[in-house]
Amino acid sequence: MKVTGDLQLVKRMNKSIILDKIRNAGPISRAAISAETGLNKGTVSNLVSELIEEQLIMETGTGASSGGRKPVMLLFRAGAGFAIGIDLGVNYLRAALTDLEGRIVEELLHPLADTSLHLITQLICESVSELQRRLPASPYGIIGVGIGVPGMVDGSGSVISAPNLGWRDVELRAALQAAIPLPVWIDNEANAGALGEKRFGAGQAYAHFIYVSAGIGIGAGIILNDALFRGSGGLSGEMGHMTIETNGRQCRCGNAGCWEMYASENALLHAAQQSGLLAPDEAGDIGLDRMTKLAASGDPEAIRLFADIGTMLGIGIAGIMNSFNPQAVVVGNRLLLAKPWIAAPLKQAVEQRGLRSHLRQTDIVFAELGLRSAALGAASLAIEQFLQNDHAARGAGEEPSRT
Repeated sequence: MKVTGDLQLVKRMNKSIILDKIRNAGPISRAAISAETGLNKGTVSNLVSELIEEQLIMETGTGASSGGRKPVMLLFRAGAGFAIGIDLGVNYLRAALTDLEGRIVEELLHPLADTSLHLITQLICESVSELQRRLPASPYGIIGVGIGVPGMVDGSGSVISAPNLGWRDVELRAALQAAIPLPVWIDNEANAGALGEKRFGAGQAYAHFIYVSAGIGIGAGIILNDALFRGSGGLSGEMGHMTIETNGRQCRCGNAGCWEMYASENALLHAAQQSGLLAPDEAGDIGLDRMTKLAASGDPEAIRLFADIGTMLGIGIAGIMNSFNPQAVVVGNRLLLAKPWIAAPLKQAVEQRGLRSHLRQTDIVFAELGLRSAALGAASLAIEQFLQNDHAARGAGEEPSRT
């Protein structure tokens, strides 16, 4: 029995290796797969035949000959299935339907005025149902739902704490899995953003980078050796709650002087209200939109406030850079909308406070995926699970995971 199990495991692993090679290097020939993976030609041929039958790859013309018959090239079928990625913000919910290569085919954006658990779970379920109705024809349909949440998420998909949502100890995955007949995966929003940029955006060029999610709050997703670093309890990346000022402003986390109290969208809007640029009720999309319009028109106070936020972001990023020595820091989330006014002061602060040796090795860049980093990263949670585990298990005659 153990021998059978071992053979199934080896087959799953080899099949995943071949599929991953075609996905990342296609179009590619069987001979090239064998040469680059070290798998023998017979194994490659058999497993490629299975993958073609399962409609995950396809033959696509011939390649250049190296002296004999021209090789048949293989290509990954991105439209074989679709994933739903959801970015749950404090004042918005973005849901994207993507193919297996992360290309968005449908998208929904809902403003949020209420972050109660009941309303959020209802809206997530409605968004999934709406995207299911818009689903293109495909062999596998929707293979799963990934969700990025602005808070600490444990390995079971429970939200331990999300101060900006007002949540604590919420078993979100269990609640959604009971209502949605699809695999559901939940992670921290900054982790999702890091995964999105790693797979589809600015992070593709780096093995080690930190994604800084600068929105209502601040979080970080840490990519080390091409993989997400989660920490011993899966809760890494809460850098928005680094103390940068003793006895500073009170944070919703219960601490005082947290970085996000000085460098976030919330900090910007609070300062704008204090200065009279915004009315007390101008928050969220309305407040940030008004501030960017004021800065674009040349308003000196709006430009100054954005510069202050950029400087405070740079101070924190310099600390991250000095601590982790990454190849890059990727800045994402809603403060991307203020890039024209925060980029220069941010980079100036990093240059003033970063160690010289680290500065020479670290790029400071902005998210290539714009405001969609977390949604695409959340979709990739479902995609990777399907391609590496669920689908491989099905092909090996096992029951794929559905929780």
